[in-house]
Amino acid sequence: MTNATPAPAVSNLTKPNTPTTDTTAIVTGAPRTLHKRRRVEPIYYFFLVPTLILFTLAITVPGVMGIFFSFTDSIGIGEWSFNGLTNYIAMFSDPSILQSYLFTFGFSIATVIVVNVIAFMLAVGLTSRIRFKTGLRTIFVIPMVISGIIIAYVFNFLFSNSLPAAGAATGIPWLETSLLANPDLAWVAIVIVTAWQATPGTLLIYIAGLLSVPGDVYEAASIDGASETQQLMRITVPLVAGYVVINVILGFKGFLNAYDIIVGLTNGGPGTATRSVAMTIIAGFNGGDYAYQMANATIFFIVAVLISLLQLSLTRGRNAL
Repeated sequence: MTNATPAPAVSNLTKPNTPTTDTTAIVTGAPRTLHKRRRVEPIYYFFLVPTLILFTLAITVPGVMGIFFSFTDSIGIGEWSFNGLTNYIAMFSDPSILQSYLFTFGFSIATVIVVNVIAFMLAVGLTSRIRFKTGLRTIFVIPMVISGIIIAYVFNFLFSNSLPAAGAATGIPWLETSLLANPDLAWVAIVIVTAWQATPGTLLIYIAGLLSVPGDVYEAASIDGASETQQLMRITVPLVAGYVVINVILGFKGFLNAYDIIVGLTNGGPGTATRSVAMTIIAGFNGGDYAYQMANATIFFIVAVLISLLQLSLTRGRNAL
């Protein structure tokens, strides 16, 4: 009869140098990950704290104070008293403010369309097999580094002097008068100048998007007999759709704050035909309507926040950038 060797007793004590095993990891088969709190370097606070203080003092505190005074009758200085929602109620029945919102949104939509169409076409051309494309990219981004007010004054001279002179010399009636003096067409000049400056930034984003598309996709499409137009519409456009969404949302938010180019071109004229929301707010501050225009600025801030939320919802899950 063979004597069986007794199995060693299992000790409940774990050796000091033996790693413990997570029961959950054994059941699921997944390796256990030990989460160790990462030490924050002091240099992080050195950069964070001053920036946070400056942002709070320069942005947050004035913003909160402005919202507070929008419920008062303050003119910016002196005594004031609360008047509730009076400023907000009056604002929604003010034709000048409603006109400024109508112009701002119409101008922004038109400029977004023009900028994105031109920038996308240029990006396709500047990423194709053409000579000197690197030099052309440099040339096309020059307007982005020039001040908006300088651009506005230069185009103001062109629209007010050069184009009318060319129209008179060539006998073209609609060119003989300045677009900036026409209440119905002044916005067209503003769209042209704004698009001229804004196109380079949008162009760079589209170039990045087009360069991220794998070349193998186009090679496979060519082998299958797809034409250049078919490749553009069925491959390029769908693959850069995320970039299109980002450019549209960012551009629209930026154009809502249009100020310097409009000041340099028309200063809100003729009359108030091209006065944006930003110009209306600043003009009210200078004219003693501080609390009233702070209510306008608060509504405008809410609109910007809603557009930002729309951007987040549209770009969530997209790995465009």
